[in-house]
This record gives sequence, C-alpha cells and structure tokens, in this order.
Amino acid sequence: MADHHEGRSRVPGRLSKARYERELYRLQTELVKLQEWVRAEGARLVVVFEGRDAAGKGSTIKRVTAPLNPRVARVVALPRPTERERTQWYFQRYVEQLPAAGEIVLFDRSWYNRAGVERVMGFCTPTEYQRFLHQCPVVEGMLVEDGILLRKYWFSVSDDVQEQRFRQRLDDPTRRWKLSPIDLESLTRWEDYSRAKDDMFVHTDLPETPWYVVESDDKRRARLNMIAHLLSTVPYHDVTPPVLELPPRPPGTGYQRPPRDLQTYVPDHSADLET
Repeated sequence: MADHHEGRSRVPGRLSKARYERELYRLQTELVKLQEWVRAEGARLVVVFEGRDAAGKGSTIKRVTAPLNPRVARVVALPRPTERERTQWYFQRYVEQLPAAGEIVLFDRSWYNRAGVERVMGFCTPTEYQRFLHQCPVVEGMLVEDGILLRKYWFSVSDDVQEQRFRQRLDDPTRRWKLSPIDLESLTRWEDYSRAKDDMFVHTDLPETPWYVVESDDKRRARLNMIAHLLSTVPYHDVTPPVLELPPRPPGTGYQRPPRDLQTYVPDHSADLET
C-alpha cells in the first residue's frame, strides 16, 4: 500500500487513561495465565513485532512483558550481524533464539530486516533478497509444522504521526537513543518502505503464517488491540496455581541488627526534593 496512511480506516476517539489502564491490567492478568499455560503445557510461542520506525512496537512489547516471568518470556532484539554471522545462513542467528518447551520469545524486529531496511538501504544484494523471499515461507512453515506457535504483527503508522514521534524523541534526552541516521532517513524513503512492505506481504502473508496488522497511530489502542488479539489466537486455559497463604511469623529469638554505621547506605536523594 503506497499511500501515506497505509490504507488506514477511521480511528475512534482517544481512550481515557483510566479506561486504558483498567483494560491493560485485565489483559496483563490474562497474559500471566497464558504464560502459566505455556509453562505447564511445554508450549513454544514466538511473537514477531515488525513495522515502521516509531510505530509503537517497543512500548507494546514492554506492556506484554511487564507482568511476565523473564525466565519464561524473553525479548530478542539482535544487533547488526557480525562479520562471522554474515557468512552464515541468513536465518541461523534467529533460529538460535527460538524457544524451548515452556518458553515465549518476542522478536523486537526479526528475520524480516532483510525484507525491509536491508532491501531499502541496499544492505543486501538482490540475490540475497530474492533468496529470503523464497526461503522465509519455508522456514516459517517448518516452525509451525514442528509445533511452534508463530504470531506476526505489523505495526502500521501514518507518516504524519511517525514524524511527530521522531520530533518528540529528538527533544527528549531519555529517548534520543532510539533514533539513528537510518531511522531519520526512513522519512525520505516512505514510499520505498511501503513498496518493500507490500512485496513482503505478497510472499509471506500466508494462511499458515499470516500477518496481523495493528493500526498504531493511537498507541493505547494499539497495545490493547495487539494483546487482546494475541490472547484470542492461543488456546490457553487457566492453570494458575492456588492462592498461597503467608505462614505466621515465628516469635523473635533475640536477633539484633548490626549498627547502621557499620554499613554504607545509599544517600537519601529524595529528601532533597522536599525542600
């Protein structure tokens, strides 16, 4: 879809923060149930997050993982390949990150780098790109055939909102690290990325391994919609263990803490904020 809004439908009004947080908490509670089901059943879940720069992938991943056990659910955000990795089979370093039984892996960008930034920026050859389009459906089909639950989400953002988010990052020292020269160049290559995404979907949006598009101009709605959809596609059930009860604290035996001046405490920085 080459238009500037990627075929976007009318977006409803903004959710109130209170309503958003209530529903997010409910969905995160369900994510914990999903996690416990994955662990109990020995399932393997892979969730791929792709989309435009500043489309809201990272913030959504944070909401997904916030209530989860990091020993069960982990995020994979691979750096650029090393010289050695460039000589390997393209999918090799991603295959190494796939989950074992009872694990969830969330790819913050994935093997689809080859169909996006690598193609648009010329970081791969035409032959490597065509080989990827041929091999990707085969590889993903093998993952599904082996029992892996594979979910692929494309976060779609309009050009106006993307530029607005870029400007906010430039002005915020805590988020400036999220921008690179390649990210900024995506503004001038909007249609190139649109064509790359369309070609990618033609080859990889298949019945066995479909893409799910998340409209993300409104980040709150995008997060809720993505999490709710993920939960709806996995046949989990509640295997949460019974509620634990705190045992009674035993009576003291005369233990005395050592004097405070024998230990080094963190200075009370917060006290300065009250003056």
